[in-house]
Amino acid sequence: MTAITDKAAVAEPSTKPRGTVGSHIGEPQARPWLYVVLGIGLVLVVTPFVWMLLGSFMTEGELRANPPTWWPANPSLDNFRELFARLDFPQFFTNSIVVAVTVTLGNLVFCSMLGYAFAKIDFWGRTWLFRLVLATLMVPGMVTLVPLFVLVSNLGMVNTYFGLILPFLAGPFGVFLMRQFMQGVPDELIDAARVDGAGEFRIFARVVMPLCKPALATLAILTFLGSWNSFLWPLVVASTEDMYTLPVALGLYAVGQNSTDYGLLLAGAMVIVVPILIVFFALQKHFVQGLATTGLKS
Repeated sequence: MTAITDKAAVAEPSTKPRGTVGSHIGEPQARPWLYVVLGIGLVLVVTPFVWMLLGSFMTEGELRANPPTWWPANPSLDNFRELFARLDFPQFFTNSIVVAVTVTLGNLVFCSMLGYAFAKIDFWGRTWLFRLVLATLMVPGMVTLVPLFVLVSNLGMVNTYFGLILPFLAGPFGVFLMRQFMQGVPDELIDAARVDGAGEFRIFARVVMPLCKPALATLAILTFLGSWNSFLWPLVVASTEDMYTLPVALGLYAVGQNSTDYGLLLAGAMVIVVPILIVFFALQKHFVQGLATTGLKS
């Protein structure tokens, strides 16, 4: 009788109310404070862009008003008309596109090659050489500006596309990013390709690169953004107006000796932002995929 009672006690379903701590394991919990913090951060990030958009349609008097006004009283395209009339926009835009696109493509090719070598090819001194590449990340750009300019000048590349592009065709951050991502590519795939007789270049181009689209999209966005917004190096290397990029031309024409034309500056900033948004939305799918799958790699 006692055994039957014990079995019934064991078989008796638990009367614990649902909603205990154990039942919520793995379930997302609402954190109101997190949404508040994210909302405040979103406002802080978006506000300058909203002001730039609205300010590009304001007059100079409205931009200098105190207290400032957010909404233009009489929206006008005069700032954009002055921008295209005062600047040789097609030439400056072409220079920026040529430099940014070439630098981005160069980083995608060369950083991927270096990342593949550091991740999948075993050679003497690989670890120390990669540490040397990482060490260059800690060197400020201002430290290498003068030596780099002297080198470019001695090679006769001042005021040329080569001088604007060649020093930045491969960067240590791109090498680090691609190397880290390629370490997640299974070695079995590469070994199988080698058994089939494929060379290293074919393995790199046909096996590894198609698996690195998220990393390539991330590198493309970051490289294009940095090259497109670059101001100091084009200002130093380009000595004539026909080699100016958009940021340099906008900075020189909108900022005078005695005053700054804020309307022209905001209109130019709007025009400069458009290609960056196009590149981001074109690569957004792979970029988000890379962020989503990074935490899943072992």
